[in-house]
Amino acid sequence: MTTALSLTAANQSLERVGAAHLVPAAIAAVGDHAAWRFIDFFIANVRNPNTRRAYLRACEQFFVWCDERGRLLATIRPYDVASYIEARQQTHSAPDVKQQLAAIRMLYDWLVAGQVVPTNPAAAVRRPKRVVKVGR
Repeated sequence: MTTALSLTAANQSLERVGAAHLVPAAIAAVGDHAAWRFIDFFIANVRNPNTRRAYLRACEQFFVWCDERGRLLATIRPYDVASYIEARQQTHSAPDVKQQLAAIRMLYDWLVAGQVVPTNPAAAVRRPKRVVKVGR
């Protein structure tokens, strides 16, 4: 999946505008409305290009993880998001994991608002604590 998102044809099919490869399989399986909602999240909702790239990468990684476990968009539950975050905490820093969770939460909020999914499974997942020790 590429991070170059610059689409303007909101009512066209994904294949016709060459954007089908931008959408994770779990979202594409739901249909064009879900796929366009995914793309619109990164174009319309995440304005900073660096944040857009980081959030897209985070969401890509999450959906690859879900795909490897046979989770579809409709079957992803808070347990799945929490399991992903727990696994990520084993190999990544707390700020990285917080960013991952923030990206997933924001995407799901956008999908809920667009009536793609009924609830946000990431909303119930607690973010990891980051303890900063101050030297004396």
